[in-house]
This record gives sequence, C-alpha cells and structure tokens, in this order.
Amino acid sequence: MGKFWILMVVVVVGVVGIEGARKSPTGRIHTLFSVECQNYFDWQTVGLMNSYRKAKQPGPITRLLSCTDEEKKKYKGMHLAPTFEVPSMSRHPRTGDWYPAINKPAGVVHWLKHSKDAKNVDWVVILDADMIIRGPILPWGLGAEKGRPVAAYYGYLIGCDNILAQLHTKHPELCDKVGGLLAFHIDDLRVFAPLWLSKTEEVREDRAHWTTNITGDIYGKGWISEMYGYSFGAAEVGLRHKINDNLMIYPGYVPREGIEPILLHYGLPFSVGNWSFNKLAHHDDGIVYECNSLFPEPPYPKEVRQLELDHNRRRGLFLSIECINIINEGLLLQHAANGCPKPVWSKYLSFLKSKAYAELTQPKYVTPATLQMMEDIKEEHVDDGAGKPHPKIHTLFSTECTTYFDWQTVGLMHSFHRSGQPGNITRLLSCSDEELQKYKGHDLAPTHYVPSMSRHPLTGDWYPAINKPAAVLHWLNHVNTDAEFIVILDADMILRGPITPWEFKAARGHPVSTPYDYLIGCDNELAKLHTSHPEACDKVGGVIIMHIDDLRKFAMLWLHKTEEVRADRDHYARNITGDIYESGWISEMYGYSFGAAELKLKHTINDEILIYPGYVPQPGVKYRVFHYGLQFSVGNWSFDKADWRNVDMVNKCWAKFPDPPDSSTLGQANKEDLQRDLLSIECAKTLNEALNLHHKRKCSGNNSLTSEGEERKEESGVSRVSNLDANDDSTNNHTMTDESESVQKDEMPSSFRFWMIFLWAFSGVGFLVVIFVVYSGHRRRGTRPKQGRRRRNLHSGFMEMNGRDRHSRGDVPL
Repeated sequence: MGKFWILMVVVVVGVVGIEGARKSPTGRIHTLFSVECQNYFDWQTVGLMNSYRKAKQPGPITRLLSCTDEEKKKYKGMHLAPTFEVPSMSRHPRTGDWYPAINKPAGVVHWLKHSKDAKNVDWVVILDADMIIRGPILPWGLGAEKGRPVAAYYGYLIGCDNILAQLHTKHPELCDKVGGLLAFHIDDLRVFAPLWLSKTEEVREDRAHWTTNITGDIYGKGWISEMYGYSFGAAEVGLRHKINDNLMIYPGYVPREGIEPILLHYGLPFSVGNWSFNKLAHHDDGIVYECNSLFPEPPYPKEVRQLELDHNRRRGLFLSIECINIINEGLLLQHAANGCPKPVWSKYLSFLKSKAYAELTQPKYVTPATLQMMEDIKEEHVDDGAGKPHPKIHTLFSTECTTYFDWQTVGLMHSFHRSGQPGNITRLLSCSDEELQKYKGHDLAPTHYVPSMSRHPLTGDWYPAINKPAAVLHWLNHVNTDAEFIVILDADMILRGPITPWEFKAARGHPVSTPYDYLIGCDNELAKLHTSHPEACDKVGGVIIMHIDDLRKFAMLWLHKTEEVRADRDHYARNITGDIYESGWISEMYGYSFGAAELKLKHTINDEILIYPGYVPQPGVKYRVFHYGLQFSVGNWSFDKADWRNVDMVNKCWAKFPDPPDSSTLGQANKEDLQRDLLSIECAKTLNEALNLHHKRKCSGNNSLTSEGEERKEESGVSRVSNLDANDDSTNNHTMTDESESVQKDEMPSSFRFWMIFLWAFSGVGFLVVIFVVYSGHRRRGTRPKQGRRRRNLHSGFMEMNGRDRHSRGDVPL
C-alpha cells in the first residue's frame, strides 16, 4: 500500500513538472515546421525533433506534412513527429508550376484554418526542417510583440531595395530582409499568412524579374520566391520585424564574441578538417529506415581543439560537430524506436552516450549580446557624434570578362557570405560587347555591367587596371544607393571577417585603407607633378572604406589621375614609382593616392585589416582579408595566382587548385612560421571550398536543380549572415533511454506517464528514491536502458572537399 501512495506522489509531481515546463507564464507557444513526403525530409525531421526535446523548447511542435495522395500511400514516416497533413501544392493547381517551396506558406494557412491547435495558442515559432534547436525559443524573451515579430536577417534579399519591391508591394519601404527563424503573435500570423501565400505566387509568376541582379538568387530561377513572398506580404500588412542577426548561425560560420546562438541552420555545406557534410548529398538517403546507419562521424572534441588555435574559430568548429552529432543521436533513438537490433559497440556510439557529450549538448540560453537587434546597435564612431545606428554599407569589387577573374569571383563571393560582412555586394564587370556575348559567368555574383576601358577609347593604350576607377564612377552614375559607406576590394581577396566603418573608425573626410608602402612616388617628384597637395599623398590601397559623399567627389579624380600617371611614361622608372616592372602597371594605385590628395582626404591607415598569405602575421591580430596577389608557399607546396591566368577553373567541372598540406603536418617549433603557414593553408582551402561548392551546383546533373531548390534559402548571402562572424557554442543532457522512447511518442498524451516516471527517476530526490527502493524491493527498469545505437560505416561518405557556402536556401526537391 505504501508503495502505491509513493507512486501516486511521483505521478502527481511528474504531471506538475511537465505541465510547468510546457506552459509558459507569458503565453502559449506552438512550433511549426514544413516538410514533404520524402526520405530527405524524414532524416531532417528526426534531427529537429531530437533537438526540440534536448533544448526543452516549450509547447507542442507540429510537422506540416505536404503530400499528394499517391505520395501518402507509399510514405513510411507518419510516426516521426506530431503531424498535421496539408494538401500538396508542389505542382500548383492553377498554373501547373513545380515549386515545392510554396508548401511552407500554404501549410501555415491550412493549419490556421483547420487545426484545433491554432485556436489555443498565443505565439507561433516557424522553423525550417534543416535546423537544430540549441535552447528554448521564447518569442517574448527574444523581444517579439504583437505587431512586431522577430526574425533572422537574410541580407541577400536585395529585391527589397529595388524594382522588385516596388512591383509587388504598396509599401516597399517596409520590406524587411528576413527569414529562417520566425516568431509571431498568432493574431499577426492570421492576418499575414494568406498574403505570404499570395505574394509567393505573385513573385513566382514574375519571371521577367528572376535575374540575379534583381533578386540576389544566384541561380536566377525564382527559387527564393517564397522568401520574397514572406517579406512583401509582411510589408503589405504593415508588419515591421525586429531583426536579429545573432540567434541563428550556419554551421561552418564563425560565431561572434559573446554571442550564443540558439538555432543551427545546416542548409549549406560545412566542414571540420578533412570531414565535411552537405545535406544535398543525402537527398535520397533512407537512413531513417536503415538500421544502424548514421552519417559519417565528425572529429571528436579533442581533435577539434588541436585543429584551431583561435577561440572563436574553434567555437565555430564545435558548432559544426554539435549539429551532426545531434542528428546522428536522433537517428540512433529513432532506429531503436523502429525496433532495430542493438548496434555493435563503437567509439563513436560510446561518445554519444557519454557524460562529455551530454554536457556539450545541454540547452543553451541567449545572452544579452545575442538578443541585440540590428536596429538597436549604436554607432561606435561617426564624425558628428555617437549614439546613431550603424550606417548602411555596400561592398564593390571590379573584374573583367575572363575566367581568370571568374574563379577569383567565386572565392570572394564564397568568403563574403561566410564573413558576416554587412550589406550587399556588387561585382563591377567590365567587358567589351564582343566579350559579353561569349561570357558564361553572369550568375557568379550580383553584377553591374560596365563598358570596358581596357583599351582606352582615346589613346588606344592597353591598361585593364583602369577599369577599376572607371567602373566605380559608372556605378555611382547609374545606381541609386542608400549606402552611407562603400567598401572597395580587389577580386583576388578572401574575406575572413566584417570590414565596417564603425570598427575601423572611418568617417566623412577620413577614409580607411591599408598600407602600400612601396608607393614611393608619394615622397618624390611624381607626387609633385601630379597633385597640388603632395604632402597629402597617402601610400594606401587594397581595402578602402569611404563615405559615399567623399566617393562621389573623388571617383572622377581617381580616373583622371590614373590616366594622367599612365600617360607620364617619362616617370615609369622603378626608383620613382617603386614598380619593379617599370611599365606603369601601378598607375591606377597612384591615381587613387593623387586623386585623394587633391581633395585632401586623410586616410586612417590600418595594418591589421589585410595580410598577404606567406607573410608572418602580427601576434594576436585577427586579419579580415587575405590578398593573394603574391606567390606563397608551405613547404614544397606553393600557389601563384598568375599560374592560373589561362585555366578555366569555373566552367570545367570539379576543377580545383592543388591541395595545400594538412595543418597537422606542420612543425610546431617556430610559432611565427606555424601561424604564417596556417593562414596560407586557410586561404588555399577557402578557394578550393568555393570552387567545390560552385561545381556542386553546376556539375551535378539533376542534382543541380535540387541544389537550387534546397538552397533557395541560403544561396544568396548571409547572410551571411553572417558569418565568418556569427555566433555560438553547444547543447543538453537527456539520457538516450529517455530520448528513444519519446521519439516514438513525440510528447503525445499517451507518453505522459512514461515521461513522468522517467523525470522522477532522474530527479535526484534522494529520499524518495531510497523509500521507493525499500518498498518496491526491486530495481526500476527503464531508467537507463541501453538503447543500442547502431554502429555506422563511418568515413564512408566523406566529401572530397571542405564545402561551405553562405546563402540561404530552402528545400525544393526535384
């Protein structure tokens, strides 16, 4: 009898505990995610559901499952998550257009109209299937209010700033570049959701405006129409988002200092050392239903600590392994729930059951820095006082219609989207009409086309470098920009982090640049000949951060002074210019310095922004840019960009540069040499990663279409979002026993009793345990059963290259 009453106490305590955990004092939460009847979405569902439980996300979660009747007959995964079935709109019933991404807004609309749950909720969190939750997502805790939803930043949605928004919403000024994580009040969602769907249809049908330079979609195929449907629909009903660039991070990106992201979005390929993962490679993978099959195991934490010395970069690597480990753990639990036999022991399975793993994957909670909204960030340095929001930035780089610049473009664009660089980026592409007709690389970057001045129209002089100032001037004269500061880079650069005017103290009248000490002409007769203010000549170049007002005054002088110095053949000598070729090739650099001197622009010269691979870095400096304009080497391996001038690395499938040595082979004795070589290896690997991702999109046959769809949410920026500078760390400690049982039940009422007993068993309330053991006379089962986790053919699916992209895509199957 005593045993019975003790059990009843335990049950009551369990019920109270569970209800308290799931009900919020500030409102009822419901989490939604949208999928289709495919194996591809099933393993993503397993990963997301495992993370939902581990992160202790409050409230119920519902999978919006879009299937045709024929698909549903064959579908095996109804048990994988609490599910609300939605009619499929992959093939549009009216237009016949094949666009699976439309199922997301269509599913939300259907849920709002037909689900009883939608009538019993205050807040709705909307996620994508390819996400891992790291900690509780509480809308009010993130700052959401009625009329002000919270969302992640998708900076590549450039259509908010151009004709696309003007065509598709009456309020283009309200268009927010957001997506990914969405936290809505239910009243706002009811008003907004139908417009999300209708605007998606509208943008999808607007084929005339699918081009990359209008949408930011690198495929130019309308794959991100749903994302614009979201932004335009919200603008139409007057919703202004609180935009947060810290809450969500892509594995492979580097978190910002002090930021604790609570959501991982693995829509892009990512790598750790020689291990890599790309969700697109598992499009048809039935891994959920193949007993004892896992994704290739990533490096262990101990190995990761040896791979990277920089604290934040190491945090980024830990995020990557956390992501795949949580998916694999979910697969183990699901296999057990499916009735699979106990897997054979392995080191990896032991790790996933270990206390160390449990500690690494405890729920994470947002820090004050993580909660900082983009609109709340204050200017650190402006010339007319503090307290202003950060100014808008636009990044430019100049290229020509050659494959030589194309592979450089691929590298720079890849790094831009990883780096966390704010704002948009534009390639200034200088081509003759004849070159343009044959050119194949239009989709490599958002592009502004510029008439070529390689052959000067007046003098006939062949000098392609003049295209840089000519292109900047053309862009200023033909593009309306609201950017306050312009960052100008060269194509042969790799971004490692953001370059912002507030960090590097740029201001009107005071641009920032990097030192080019070899410009000795600033100190001799060359400056006296070509500027009326030789004392104002700064030896700078490479990276430029300049206020738009200064650039508008300066650009014409930059071009004219370049022409002037180029025509001064009498002063090409090395002892005057510092040009080792004595052929006037650096005339454009002098054109820049002399033009700036004419306006008495005084540069802040910063030697901690840019480094040439092969140079020894200053201790403790976190360089933001690699400039691989010079040959560099590591041991017997070397790289010189000039060797690849006539090699088509972009249009030849799977072309790549020779792999640099593995960092583990480097000598440790000389710390300066080690840091130098690590940076050189990083630069070369980044170029190869960029090429690999490019080839995956272009050379995978039918998979290229899949990648377009899959990546519809990641494939344009992020968006950087943000990312060599993003945010993050690790997650929770439920036992695998608890998890495996709940996989099958997914928090449904029928599993409550089981959960209550488990929560009691792990509560650590010592005296209750002792009394229960005394009265029961036997040991409790189920407290920690060994849900055999299958082994796994590890390392069998490694990708050849370290993939990592930066855009934002969705999941659009073929």
